[in-house]
Amino acid sequence: MNQHCVKLTRTLPVRHEVDILVVGGGPAGAAAAVTAARQGKDVYLIESHTCLGGMGTAGGVPVFMQFTDGVNFLADGFGRELLHRLQTSGGTHPPGGFCIKAETLKRVYDELLTKAGVSFTFHTQLIDVETEGDRVTAAICAGKSGMFAIRAQIFVDSTGDGDLCAFSGAPFEKGNENGAMMPGTLCSFWAGIDWDAVQEGGLGAGNSRIEDAFQYGVFTLEDRHLPGMWRVGEKLGGGNIGHAFDLDGTDEVSLTKALLWGRKSLLEYERYYKEYLKGFEEMELVATGSLLGVRETRRITGDYVLNVGDFNSRAVFGDEIGRYSYPVDIHIARPDKESHERFMKEFTSMRLGVGESYGIPYRTLTPKGLANVLVAGRCVSTDRQMQASIRVMPGCYITGQAAGMAAAMMVEGESDSRGVAVAELQQRLRGMGAYLPNA
Repeated sequence: MNQHCVKLTRTLPVRHEVDILVVGGGPAGAAAAVTAARQGKDVYLIESHTCLGGMGTAGGVPVFMQFTDGVNFLADGFGRELLHRLQTSGGTHPPGGFCIKAETLKRVYDELLTKAGVSFTFHTQLIDVETEGDRVTAAICAGKSGMFAIRAQIFVDSTGDGDLCAFSGAPFEKGNENGAMMPGTLCSFWAGIDWDAVQEGGLGAGNSRIEDAFQYGVFTLEDRHLPGMWRVGEKLGGGNIGHAFDLDGTDEVSLTKALLWGRKSLLEYERYYKEYLKGFEEMELVATGSLLGVRETRRITGDYVLNVGDFNSRAVFGDEIGRYSYPVDIHIARPDKESHERFMKEFTSMRLGVGESYGIPYRTLTPKGLANVLVAGRCVSTDRQMQASIRVMPGCYITGQAAGMAAAMMVEGESDSRGVAVAELQQRLRGMGAYLPNA
């Protein structure tokens, strides 16, 4: 045997046997689990982190991207319900707004899953799968108590990275033609901000004096792409600031390097905000996200690959399970002026008008080569440009609730993913409020 390998043989206990296992408790996984459980199915969800919600909670992303196209509420159904619960719980700033109070959002997710009857555990990591032909038969998990298996009829991969699908042998793509992926961001929370002064200065985005800061050596990298700081409390700000370049979110060495850089680089951003921007003079770092903000890893190849042509044509599909409209938002590739100019050109031009959206077909949720697996969230079947649109939280609610409903129907009909009656799926989704004008 190769001396650099260890042969591992174990007999594992089967801790749970359920109708549906949802792997990953981010926005897509939460939507899938709640939707399936409300159809009367036995649902178990595993989450590797310490809370539900992914980027909006553990990741510290301070604001929701758009729920609407300016006319229609696209992330209707689960997305509307979650937003309403969060707003009425005082979990947004301003009240009724879209900036996120992360601790309140954590509790909203907890309550939604608990009341729906979803069983779930944190600190539970998917490490492998067992398969028979084109079917996954068991998820191999590791928790504080050791390794164990979960058997299910249907599996929903909402890991964000397509882990379950990749472990099962489904095809996927990563990044651009060279495999390079978007940089990540370690989001942050800051106290002591004078938001009245910020508003008076008109400098909320923070980019206005970035060139001055480069000239005086404030930053190690000339990163001109600064999404900025959002108000999430009376004197509290949520920062989506800084980038970790050359990131591969499916590699623990790369993730570790990115986290180290993210924490270090915030010292430079603290200096910039204090010295160059009005209202931030007394700001103080409270915390960084416990989860790195990863924008892009695997894109699982499904029966249809949603592509940028569908974005441009405002595509309509016979099997669409939702519609969405966020711009193509591929963050800068390198910390230089040329990359920033390319980003700005695409981000300002690749966007839809008021009332416009593109369809999301059910076939983007059905991974090639797998019969009893659905995928939801940022790793659904798209090309790179479309992934950069659909990856945000409201987009994940749309694909998550559709995957949850389809999974419930697969259990009822004892069918595989291709046996789901799309017209009935659309009818059920409409029944929970989903926006499906073409179905």
